[in-house]
Amino acid sequence: MGFIDAIKERAKQNKKTIVLPETNDRRTLEAASKILAEGIANLVLVGNKEEIEKGAEGLDISKATIVDPMNSDKLNSYIDLLVELRKNKGMTPEKAKELLTKDYLFYGVTMVKAGDADGMVAGACHATADVLRPSLQILKTAPNTKLVSAFFVMVVPNCEYGANGTFIFSDAGLNQNPNPEELAAIAGSSAKSFELLVQEEPVVAMLSHSTKGSAKHADVDKVVEATKIAKESYPELKIDGEFQADAAMVPSVGASKAPGSEIAGKANVLVFPDLDAGNIGYKLVQRLAKAEAYGPITQGIAKPVNDLSRGCCADDIVGVIAITAVQAAATE
Repeated sequence: MGFIDAIKERAKQNKKTIVLPETNDRRTLEAASKILAEGIANLVLVGNKEEIEKGAEGLDISKATIVDPMNSDKLNSYIDLLVELRKNKGMTPEKAKELLTKDYLFYGVTMVKAGDADGMVAGACHATADVLRPSLQILKTAPNTKLVSAFFVMVVPNCEYGANGTFIFSDAGLNQNPNPEELAAIAGSSAKSFELLVQEEPVVAMLSHSTKGSAKHADVDKVVEATKIAKESYPELKIDGEFQADAAMVPSVGASKAPGSEIAGKANVLVFPDLDAGNIGYKLVQRLAKAEAYGPITQGIAKPVNDLSRGCCADDIVGVIAITAVQAAATE
């Protein structure tokens, strides 16, 4: 069974409610029809019922719950909740009502906060910042979390590396230029996410253009320091670096370039030194190797809210919804 099929089966066994606020996007509605047909999750679609049904012409979304914020019987309680959460930032009932009725991302996140949904998926037609802003303001970070970050699950066909071709690429969606402490936190969170989603032991490589001192530069020093912090912070995890990508993944190259490392050549969690490298790396693998790319999946928010690439297709959204449901089950 492939990665995403296994995720779907796990989601079906502990069915969660996921809210989809981007109901003006046909891809979202196509994904919703597939999720409902397969019984992967319960869905809440936010928006005007007539407009949603018109946009979903030819699709079966009859099992979804459609919520129009303007007519919702929960609107007043959500306004009160948002005012209470953001009163120190100047939130008023008037501002809260405007946000909840005009910005469906805020409505969706507030639903999750109130316990009326278990997670949210958006980003098909919104920037990452727009998706994460209400999430961080309303849900905030999970306990004992130093940093919210984002990763992609990459499933590479006919690949003998990683976990049968499955990897986590992190951070590939959020933190622009993490410092050593932040890189170490990303490594720890990504290892836990790999264990949850792939259900295999994470082997974490801290990536660089250098392997074990082969190059000298401040950027290399950052990764060396991050590796040291990660090893100290997470002694139970298999983490090493700094590695070039081939030394991290390919056993023969790892043995040649880093003969003393138990991680070299065996990595399945790749921690990139900055967002440029992570984003470029995942897109190259997705397009050139025809890999499945699920994400960006966020880690570190109190309840799961996941972003989508604006270049996603309906099947990508289906995968992220299933992953979000599995994350939600893990937070119980």
